Amino acid sequence: MPQDAGVANCCYEAAMTQLVQVALAEDIAEAEELQTILNQAGIVSELEPAVDHHPRATEDTPQKVLVPEESLEAAQHAIEALTDPDELVSDA
Repeated sequence: MPQDAGVANCCYEAAMTQLVQVALAEDIAEAEELQTILNQAGIVSELEPAVDHHPRATEDTPQKVLVPEESLEAAQHAIEALTDPDELVSDA
């Protein structure tokens, strides 16, 4: 195996970071608010539709807020710290 192959393999694995769901937003606006909170905390995030939908119906579509797996705990703390507890939806 060439010496560079190990370096390339290392970088490829780093680029393939597992994303996990940190929150479920009711719509794009809420998802973008959460994404702003995470960005302010220095945490990279991505949005993904939580359900199949018509391409023109994106505004009302629930969104998954995804973060790198190693940032999950920090992301949860950032959202809890910067979100009004009354705004959080209970699972109960």
